[in-house]
Amino acid sequence: MLIRQAQQGNTAAFEELVQQYDRAVLRLAIHLTGSQEDGQDIYQEAFLRAYINLPRFRFECSFYTWIYRIVTNLCLDHLRKKNSRGRDVTTMVSPDGDEEEVLNRMPDHNPGAGPERSLVGRELRRCILRALGRLSPRERMVFELKHYHGLKLRTVASIPNTTEGTIKNTLFRANDKLRKPARRGPLNFL
Repeated sequence: MLIRQAQQGNTAAFEELVQQYDRAVLRLAIHLTGSQEDGQDIYQEAFLRAYINLPRFRFECSFYTWIYRIVTNLCLDHLRKKNSRGRDVTTMVSPDGDEEEVLNRMPDHNPGAGPERSLVGRELRRCILRALGRLSPRERMVFELKHYHGLKLRTVASIPNTTEGTIKNTLFRANDKLRKPARRGPLNFL
């Protein structure tokens, strides 16, 4: 009903749709890009595109799937551009000009988080991000949607509008790459 109201020009209905999905979309964009700044840019672009294209939404899939498709396509394009430039998507330049890991800046709000646990967590995130960096943008997207966002393979397949078999194959290749030792040493955490 909200979608139909938004299609008829009700901006309050669209704002309610944004509120329902904004955290999930932002989390996905940040996670796929590895950058808070890039993730926020993609988040804004995704909802702008959704707003512009909402009159063409035909209810062939859920709004959730549709907005995830927009976000993942934007992220894939972004990652392809970054990979062609050779820049590491897991780092950013601080105001001081130093490179730092993006996820190290995100606080751990877990009540049991202490300095030692925080250090271990940062090292684990660094290993995971280094391993994810070995995946193609499409493999990374499928892996993260399945494992980090808990989506079913059928739902993951509907986002890039492909078959479940293709997604299974992509996920198999991603898992296989992650299981193989890295050049600097093994990362057998899967």
